[in-house]
Amino acid sequence: MSFKEKIDLKRLPLHIAVIMDGNGRWAKQRGKLRVFGHESGVIAVRETAEACAEIGVKFLTLYAFSTENWNRPKKEVDALMSLLVKSLNKETKTLMDNDIRLRAIGDLSQLDPQCRQQLQETIEVTSGNRRMDLNLALSYSARWEITEATRKIAELVKAGELLPENINQELFSSMLTTKNIPDPELLIRTSGENRISNFLLWQIAYSELYFTPVLWPDFRREHLYEAIYEFQHRERRFGKISEQINPRIK
Repeated sequence: MSFKEKIDLKRLPLHIAVIMDGNGRWAKQRGKLRVFGHESGVIAVRETAEACAEIGVKFLTLYAFSTENWNRPKKEVDALMSLLVKSLNKETKTLMDNDIRLRAIGDLSQLDPQCRQQLQETIEVTSGNRRMDLNLALSYSARWEITEATRKIAELVKAGELLPENINQELFSSMLTTKNIPDPELLIRTSGENRISNFLLWQIAYSELYFTPVLWPDFRREHLYEAIYEFQHRERRFGKISEQINPRIK
């Protein structure tokens, strides 16, 4: 029996976030340049997005490019930007066919102008889709996002539009780039690395973390279903004890 057959479609995580890691190592194992791994990783993006939409996941966020990635060799960064433009253009039909709406979070002002334009065009074209939201985290880092949210709140206080005593978690969340997106219930990281890497630090406070040794270009639907299956067999207590979550436990 496949993991897809085992999962309970009535208890799917509403939002899944993925740290897509391992492209470079995958390419190196094959004697190829790192960009070859990034290109091959596009297939995994398509497979994961289509699979999530098909079974009923409503939000999928992919960590595509971090603020730290700008420190990589210029040749690799340029190749990544070019690949992003090409992929957005090529995959628009896939998004439309699957009724997927594209969104983006991060410091998008830092993106290459051509990349930013293609991203905006794809966002606009898919804006009417409702089956699932696909959020690309581009030029994103959680520390950047939290710093920006803090700055916005400080400006409101300085302008006399907000009293410090009215600052709470709900207000802070409304200042984040994910303000219209529910917190992820499941965070998946590929490649065997057991790190968060500055991704959605505020939002994943109670997310279930799932680490798999599979390198991102090899990640397929069954790997996703396996992660969801394990998620569904974990007890999520949110600070409570087992007896409070399940009264049948004594």
